[in-house]
Amino acid sequence: MADCILFRYNKVINRKKVKEKVGENHMNDIHHLPGKAEAKAVIRQHRKASFYVKKYLMIFMGALIAAIGLELFLIPNNVIDGGIVGISIMMSSITGLSLGVFLVLLNIPFLYLGYKQIGKNFAIATTIAICILSVWSAVFAPIPKVTDDPFLAAIFGGIIDGLGVGLIIRAGGSLDGTEIVAIIMDRRSVFSVGEVVMFINLFILSSAGLLYGWDKAMYSLVAYFVISKMIDVVIKGLDESYAVMIVTNEHDEITSALNDRLGRGVTLLHGQGGYTGEAKEVLYCVVTRLEVDKLKEIVLEKDENAFVTINAVHDIVGGRFKKKAIH
Repeated sequence: MADCILFRYNKVINRKKVKEKVGENHMNDIHHLPGKAEAKAVIRQHRKASFYVKKYLMIFMGALIAAIGLELFLIPNNVIDGGIVGISIMMSSITGLSLGVFLVLLNIPFLYLGYKQIGKNFAIATTIAICILSVWSAVFAPIPKVTDDPFLAAIFGGIIDGLGVGLIIRAGGSLDGTEIVAIIMDRRSVFSVGEVVMFINLFILSSAGLLYGWDKAMYSLVAYFVISKMIDVVIKGLDESYAVMIVTNEHDEITSALNDRLGRGVTLLHGQGGYTGEAKEVLYCVVTRLEVDKLKEIVLEKDENAFVTINAVHDIVGGRFKKKAIH
C-alpha cells in the first residue's frame, strides 16, 4: 500500500515537473515573440517603406511622361514650357548641348534654396525628378516628332507634360526652380506665388518670341496654359471633393438626413455665437462635387436659417470616403 502511494506520489510529482517545464518553455517562447510596441514599429516601417516606394515610383513615371511630352511634341516644334525647363530648352537650342545638361546646371542653385527654405525631402525628390527627366530626355531626343503642327503639339504636348509634372508635384517634388523662388518671395514680399511665377514665365515666353518667332511664343503660351490646367487636374482630381460646415439648430435632423440620403458621415462640433453667446452646433461633412446641390437642398429643407460654407478639398487621407448613390 505504501509502495502504491509512493508510486502515485512520484507520478504526480513527475507530471508537475513536466507541466512546469512545458510552461517554462511556453513562457520563454512568449518572451521571444515581438511585443505590441515592436509589432507597431514593424508595421510603421513597412508603411514608411511602402510610402517611399510609391512616392519615388510616381516621380519616375512623372519624369518619364514629362520627357515624352517635351521631346516628342514641344521641343521639335520650337514650343517651350515655362520656368527653368523653358530656359533650358532655349539654351539647348542656342548651344546644341543636351537639354539634360542645362536642366541639372540651372537647377543647382534653386535646389540649394529649396533645401534651406523648404526642406530636405523636397530637395531630394526634386533632385531625383530632374535627374530622371534629364536621362529620359536624352533617350527620347533622337526619336522623330509625333506631329509637325505646332498647335497640336502645344495641346497634346501640354497635356502629356502637365500630366508628368503633376505626378511629380503630387509626390512632393518639382521640376521648376522658379517655383522655389516664388515660394520664398511670397514669404518676403506682397506678391503671391502665382503672381511671381506668372511674371517670370511672361519674361521667359517673351524671350522665346525673340528666339523662335512670335507665333511660336503664342503657341508656347497655349502650351503653358494647358500644362497648368493639367497639373491642377492631376493634383486636385477630376472629381473634386468639398468640405462643408453647417451652423444650425437642427443638427439632429440634418445629420440623420445626410446619413440616410447622401450616405455621408457627419462630425458634430460644439460652437458658440461670437455676438449672441448662444450655443450652436456645427456639422462638418465632406461630399463630392455632384453631391453639393443635394446637400444644400437637404440642409435648407430642414433649417432654412442654417449657415453653410463650402470649400474645395485637394486631397483626402484616411476615413471611408467613397462615392455614394444620391437619393
